[in-house]
Amino acid sequence: MDELLAYRDRFPILADCTYLINHSLAAMPAAAEARLLEYARMWRERGVRSWGEGWWEMPVTIGDQLARIMGAAPGTIVMHQNVTVAEEIVLSCFRTAALRDGGTRNRVVYEEANFPSVRYLYQAQPDLEVVAVEDDRAIVDAIDERTLLVPISHVLFKNAEIQDVEPIVRRAHEMGAYVVLDCYQSAGVVPFDLTALNVDFAVGGSVKWLCGGPGAGWLYVRPDLAERLEPTFVGWQGHARPFAFEPELEYAPGVRRFLTGTPNVPALYAASAGYDVIEEVGVVRIRERSLRLTQLLIDLLEDAGLEISSPREPARRGGTVLVRTPDDPAVHRELGERGIVCDFRPDAGIRLGPHFYNSEDELRQTVAQLVDIVESGAFARHAGAAARF
Repeated sequence: MDELLAYRDRFPILADCTYLINHSLAAMPAAAEARLLEYARMWRERGVRSWGEGWWEMPVTIGDQLARIMGAAPGTIVMHQNVTVAEEIVLSCFRTAALRDGGTRNRVVYEEANFPSVRYLYQAQPDLEVVAVEDDRAIVDAIDERTLLVPISHVLFKNAEIQDVEPIVRRAHEMGAYVVLDCYQSAGVVPFDLTALNVDFAVGGSVKWLCGGPGAGWLYVRPDLAERLEPTFVGWQGHARPFAFEPELEYAPGVRRFLTGTPNVPALYAASAGYDVIEEVGVVRIRERSLRLTQLLIDLLEDAGLEISSPREPARRGGTVLVRTPDDPAVHRELGERGIVCDFRPDAGIRLGPHFYNSEDELRQTVAQLVDIVESGAFARHAGAAARF
């Protein structure tokens, strides 16, 4: 038995179902409930004094914990509500870029498979020219002297393919552009080093492999950029002296200037419980376990004659395996009724995302149930099922 299965009892939901939706919302650590009770106790007993006793600093101190997980220096990550907010803060640093560069540097180059929320943000900017290309190789070719930003996904959400980041970063910097790396589908399951990758910005959240729950997005800013860029989407936490309540903006030094308003304190309490487990286990060990589990899934699904739509090559595969069925929404619904929690994405397939605490027996049982559902036609009673989480 894999030694990481010893962590199963820290995740209560695993006693009630087969939980294979960690690519969407990972299982809650039991410690998260205790952390939320700690937050409530602080509010009840310490009241407003809680701000000076830790709350105010949490967007930075919790960011430092993530920095240890992702190979970043202390003081380079701050916490936000979600990735869209984090990317808007990045974008706000360049509102005048088109004017500064004579109106020519206004292109955003990204991949068609980027997560929709990120795409929507850039599409909504009237002064930007958005160029969407087919894959990570095409991104390199599309970056030119007109390119301002290159927001890319480290791991694609629809098929769990790991993107080749280094050539993109190299080409972007040659052309004077900035890279925003979305690590939502990689943080906590794929080892990486933000410092070594030399990306300009990185963003992500905590609901997936980090086991941190919703409301705890994060933003990394390369240290040299944090000292000179001036975001225009800023709030009082980004001021050099926020409690002086001065009428004019003076940016805080470093990454603190990338903060906005009052932080989401309860979410940060909960998130730290997940980060503690990820730090304790270690992303390298999690990755080794993930590769074994996803390879087992691939082997089982192939033996069953089912179509796989995620990468087979380990170096290009994130933590999720996608399988196509005759009716993905209906099969997904039937799996749920049999106690197997997963999801599907349109035109991609059913997503199965085991984490380090899942067992091989769970995967074998899942594939056996999947085969039975398809071969027996049991999914037909759910025909026309709508997409849902």
